[in-house]
Amino acid sequence: MKRQVSLEEISDGRLYGKNDMVKAGCGGCKGCSSCCSGMGNSVILDPFDIFRLTTGLGLTFEMLLDGKIELNVVDGIILPNLKMSEGNETCAFLNDEGRCSIHGYRPGICRLFPLGRYYEELPEGQVAGKRPWVPGKEGMARTFRYFLQVHECPAPNKTKVKVEKWMDTPNLSRYEAFINEWHYFLEDVQERLAQESDEGIKNINLFLLKLFYIRPYEAKLDFYPQFEARMANAKEVLDI
Repeated sequence: MKRQVSLEEISDGRLYGKNDMVKAGCGGCKGCSSCCSGMGNSVILDPFDIFRLTTGLGLTFEMLLDGKIELNVVDGIILPNLKMSEGNETCAFLNDEGRCSIHGYRPGICRLFPLGRYYEELPEGQVAGKRPWVPGKEGMARTFRYFLQVHECPAPNKTKVKVEKWMDTPNLSRYEAFINEWHYFLEDVQERLAQESDEGIKNINLFLLKLFYIRPYEAKLDFYPQFEARMANAKEVLDI
């Protein structure tokens, strides 16, 4: 989801890499679940999020759609997001004690908060071997860094923590490469959709939804090779 705001408005003005220290530590969020309430449809789920949820909970994608997640159009693409409970607008996975019931396999956006990702295009030589990137146009690399959202988390006296530790994600480098590839793939899909009829847009969205989300992933196999095979299929079919 794109945000039409400047970094100066929402951050401390710095960009971070996975090995940098950032003032995001909040002592385990004791007694607070503010970031689990009133989020609307903003906690968008990528294919790895669905892999973690389906394998962690032993549920299918269709089962998750029965009260836990929902589908919405994001920048022209149909994507799943965490569902907020009716009435109190809290995450459907929040338990009676106000704690996350899926903390071990919570989505990437939840792990990231209050950090965000800043995507940018730079000359390839500036990023090769240092952070995740995919080829752009005319020798440019498409990549991202992290930033700290300073107005989002109400916890006082935050402590510094290494970005990699904060993300709590095994093999973070591989995960970052996946996140980067998925983000820019969706951007390319948006460009493709702009050339399509209403029927074409519908067919492409259904194809992507089935390919990356509805079709089960093998729980006992590494997610990333499974994703890469599906990505290759999608790029071939859509010619992007």
